[in-house]
Amino acid sequence: MKLITIISFISLMFSSVIVGSENEFEAIVSKSESTVTWSAKKVTGEHYGKVLISDAQLDYQNGKIQGGSFEMDMTTITVEDITDANSNARLTNHLKSDDFFSVEKFNKSSFKITEAKTSNGTDYQITGNLIIKGISNPVTFPAKVDVQGEKIFATASIVFDRTKFDIKYRSGNYFENLADKLIYDDVSLEVKLVALNQ
Repeated sequence: MKLITIISFISLMFSSVIVGSENEFEAIVSKSESTVTWSAKKVTGEHYGKVLISDAQLDYQNGKIQGGSFEMDMTTITVEDITDANSNARLTNHLKSDDFFSVEKFNKSSFKITEAKTSNGTDYQITGNLIIKGISNPVTFPAKVDVQGEKIFATASIVFDRTKFDIKYRSGNYFENLADKLIYDDVSLEVKLVALNQ
């Protein structure tokens, strides 16, 4: 009788562990399905492109994101709005130069969540540290999370002031009389992370 009681107790404990862990896991982000699209505006137009995610994770507990981070490989930055091959290569190389992201010195940029506020598990206000060119600055932005089966889809629009990361090329706050050569300071990152429930 005692043996049956002990076995029943162990079974109950095991079941509780399984149930308790169903909604708590570190989600593994699929780098092939996740994307970061950058865009920047100037007086005469806009440029945009992609940069690949080299590492990412999401801390998902009790149906909500509690934390997470992602890392971008700046050597993969592309320009998608220019179709001429020579012009495209010229701008891509310029973005990698010291005028912009200094990719040879700083080949990674990253973001880490420090706070994730939500009332419904879907709409979030995310705060965290964005690191570009080795410089860290806090940013806050809206995000959405959609859980479909074993996948988590997290999307966000991050807008940052490039001059805070020592990217001052043709900024109106640092150079005068730029006229139509002026490049606006705000840069946008449209981030989509697709994570797998592990």
